[in-house]
Amino acid sequence: MECVVQGIIETQHVEALEILLQGLCGVKRERLRIHEICLKNGPNLGTVASEVRLLCDLEQTEPSWTVRHVGGAMRGAGADQISVLVRTIVESKVSKNVLRMFYTLGYKLDNELLRVGFSFQFNYRVANVIVARITVTVSSVNKMMKLHATDEAVPITPGIQIVQVTAPATAENYTDVAAGMQSFCEYLAPLLHLSKPGVSTGVVPTAAAAAASLMSDGGGTPLQ
Repeated sequence: MECVVQGIIETQHVEALEILLQGLCGVKRERLRIHEICLKNGPNLGTVASEVRLLCDLEQTEPSWTVRHVGGAMRGAGADQISVLVRTIVESKVSKNVLRMFYTLGYKLDNELLRVGFSFQFNYRVANVIVARITVTVSSVNKMMKLHATDEAVPITPGIQIVQVTAPATAENYTDVAAGMQSFCEYLAPLLHLSKPGVSTGVVPTAAAAAASLMSDGGGTPLQ
């Protein structure tokens, strides 16, 4: 399982967000350049719709592939009472022949994207106890003008970038992970709203002032 929230930020404030994250996380950022291919099942694979995403990490010397299937979100009173989305997920490293394999199985290309930006990954601690392994990604989402033409991708929403915060969880600890994520996200509140995927919150009115302050003082206080 994983816990996830996301939001948007204007590109002009991304540098300030990076400074804040650098200060909070205490780790170096990692560059992000992911070619994402969304596939959906053909009629020969049953009546239930199935969707998988193939992720190619273009930042590696030898591009590496991952297959990712995102399941349904947890529902019920427990899910409604927490501020993050909890969902099942299956992910595995695969060879570069994975696309051909899925085509052979009957899957069809639905869409493809290029995500470009950076990420931070760190252990979030409370009272010196690790409660979540948090990953924060900040990226522009680009569409392909031609099939697989990553060099010709153009932004879908110019001037806006997507921020996503995720952390792995289990059925036993998801409430603790969700609480840790919520606590961490409060540090980012002056720059952006983070909410469950599908809930649109828009940009934060205070972002410009918060960004100016961060740019002048150099960042936040480390969390660990």
